[in-house]
Amino acid sequence: MTAHPPGAGPAERVRDPERTRAEILAAATREFADRGYAGGRINEIAAKTRTTKRMIYYYFGGKEQLYVAVLEQAYAGIRVLEQQVDVEHLDPVAAVRELAALTFDHHEAHPDFIRLVSIENIHRAEHIGRSTVLPGLAEPTVAALGTILRRGREAGVFRDDVDALDVHQVISAYCVFRTANRHTFGAVLGRDMLDPARRDHQRRMLGDLVVGFLAADPPTPAR
Repeated sequence: MTAHPPGAGPAERVRDPERTRAEILAAATREFADRGYAGGRINEIAAKTRTTKRMIYYYFGGKEQLYVAVLEQAYAGIRVLEQQVDVEHLDPVAAVRELAALTFDHHEAHPDFIRLVSIENIHRAEHIGRSTVLPGLAEPTVAALGTILRRGREAGVFRDDVDALDVHQVISAYCVFRTANRHTFGAVLGRDMLDPARRDHQRRMLGDLVVGFLAADPPTPAR
């Protein structure tokens, strides 16, 4: 007789642990993004995945471990995409525009990621700080961005008083704000920042802002 976790339900659910784990993470992502860490309910996640609370604990150990796993997966998604930017063969200006556009597209397509980041900031990164994966996850991206900046400085097109984290901060600030503050911005100022009619304009504007910020000889402000 095939053994499976106590209270795990149908045996066929146990024979594909990777699929089960992925389904739990997907449901947990939606639950925590909608309700936060405190409001998220393991029973709700179990019901949406046709598993049990005990099976979820078998895979992840507990609610907090599951929440950390959700954060790790959310951050890993954008990190994998960032590493696909062709740092070696793209012109530095084109490379930084590509990275900005990639972040723009990802954050728009993954509002749950933005909500999770906002929730974790409310908790002062309490749970991220307990992850052994997240601290090193951004290192390849920061290194790649550093390479782009170095090549741009050597070509004389980028200023030399900013680093990779400065640029990452500028790109993230624009992309996170656009999604996280969509509803309040629209209510107060009457513009939906995710309006498809303005998407191309905003995407291009982000690239222009980053490239303008990096320019070796920024234009003199008008008097």
